[in-house]
Amino acid sequence: MEKEGKYIYCIIGTKQERNFGPIGIGGRGDEVLTIDYDDLSMVVSSCPLTKFVVSSDNMLAHMRVIEKVMSEFDSVLPVRFDTVASNADEIRNLLDRRLREFRILLKNMDHKVELGVKGSWKNMDVIFEEIVGENREIKKAKEEIQNEAGGENTQAKMKVGKLVEEALKKKKEQEAEKIVDALKKTVVEYKLNKIIGDDMFVNASFLVDKGWEKEFDNIMGDLSEKYRDRIKFVYVGPTPVYNFVNIVIYPEEWEK
Repeated sequence: MEKEGKYIYCIIGTKQERNFGPIGIGGRGDEVLTIDYDDLSMVVSSCPLTKFVVSSDNMLAHMRVIEKVMSEFDSVLPVRFDTVASNADEIRNLLDRRLREFRILLKNMDHKVELGVKGSWKNMDVIFEEIVGENREIKKAKEEIQNEAGGENTQAKMKVGKLVEEALKKKKEQEAEKIVDALKKTVVEYKLNKIIGDDMFVNASFLVDKGWEKEFDNIMGDLSEKYRDRIKFVYVGPTPVYNFVNIVIYPEEWEK
């Protein structure tokens, strides 16, 4: 028979026993419960003592539990996906060793949520036209190619391509800065995440006090209206503070 362990989702500041329902990872209907030590608890469910595959189902199950906990607690510390302890004693021992660290993090994240903003240009033809118009070197190089017989100067075309690539990167940074500057006055902290493709120019996560959510929403509404013909925004949240806290527990820590 396969050994059973405890899958860990997050840490909360309570010593009261809680049951969040049969929503545990793995699709078995395991109850999500708390294991407490002092004034902290880890939110866990029973699971096979094995490694969990990174799949959409498993990742969604992990996130849904944290979001459920977040709907009832003002401060939640997410734990990295696929963190499994052998038993409740291991969890209590770990909480004992890292009690001060977790308390400080919970205090810092109290009453805070994460909001995500992605921005992509709607019409890249317009953006490339702007780049050529704003950059005299690119404009001149393109004119030289057009004036050559046949316009087949491969080296010159490669040069133009590189200039456009550099100019596009700079334009992304400039426009991302405008959006972030408009929003950051309402936030505690922000992080810039990886952008994908030519059209996306900003992918930012913001740590926001719950008392400032409405103000943040209002600014996003103003930005959406101001740039409605230019930018497509994807605005997500509130979510757990994944980009600002992600508790990592290494296998060797369980053995101490």
